[in-house]
Amino acid sequence: MKRTKSIFITLVKLCVLVVIIFSMIFVFQTYKNTNRVALHEKQKDVLRVATYNVHYIRAGVQTGPWSVSDWDRRKEPMSLAIQKIDADIIGFQEMESFSRDDADNKNLTRDYLLQKNPRYSAGAIGDTQDFPSTQPIFYNTEKFKLLDQGWFFFSDTPDSIYSRTFNGSYPAFASWIQIQNNETDNVLRVVNIHTDFASSENRTKSIELVASRVRPWIQNNETVLVMGDFNARLGSSLHKIIEEEGLVFSPIRSATYHFNKGLNLFGAIDHVAFSKELEIVSEPVVLQEKFAGEWPTDHYPVVVDFKVR
Repeated sequence: MKRTKSIFITLVKLCVLVVIIFSMIFVFQTYKNTNRVALHEKQKDVLRVATYNVHYIRAGVQTGPWSVSDWDRRKEPMSLAIQKIDADIIGFQEMESFSRDDADNKNLTRDYLLQKNPRYSAGAIGDTQDFPSTQPIFYNTEKFKLLDQGWFFFSDTPDSIYSRTFNGSYPAFASWIQIQNNETDNVLRVVNIHTDFASSENRTKSIELVASRVRPWIQNNETVLVMGDFNARLGSSLHKIIEEEGLVFSPIRSATYHFNKGLNLFGAIDHVAFSKELEIVSEPVVLQEKFAGEWPTDHYPVVVDFKVR
């Protein structure tokens, strides 16, 4: 009996110790990955860019997480986030009203944000029969005009629309736009990506494809931005593939994914890379806050200010 009691007490102590250890890890990770940089006041000659995963809407579902009614809850907070960001260029991921009907007019998020923020226009969109439109890139029409746009899928047949990824899983792709500054005539190429979260092999092959596509633009001395949800933390092998093309990553380290609960448990997976024609003018910001008391999505927006050299 005494031995049984002793074993029980030992197990309780071990359980308490495990709880304490995990609690300490949780507190440490949260502290480490919480952003402490305030969003700077935007300067006149600064190019402000942002990347933002806004999570798809389950358009065929009326209630529950990511449903139509959930979108009604989070749409105004998301618009408030866009207004606070005040970016000239925003690359979005998962901007999709997911249903069996893929008609372009079902993009509730895009339509609402453009209505509420009329100074933006959306590039990298079109008829969904020949242009995937769930990764639009918003640009400030007061500063830029659209010259060109395109896409390529993370696939063995990248120029085949909606082709499945290298291992046959759900299609993933890169969208891009080419825009021109209305005042300076400077031309900028913006690439917006979202890699497969489940397969490291898919992520690697996807980023290798991105590198091969941006290479000729960089060799042609174009100003290039590559942004989006990499599903990889800064310094990974994926980042090195892009860096080998001459691009530099913004030093974004705090959490950008928060489980839709404000939990900052690991470092940034959303990133912005840029070519030599651009220079960061202030520390990048991950906007880790609620808007109107709500989390608009399960990612935080990432904001980076540049000047053109």
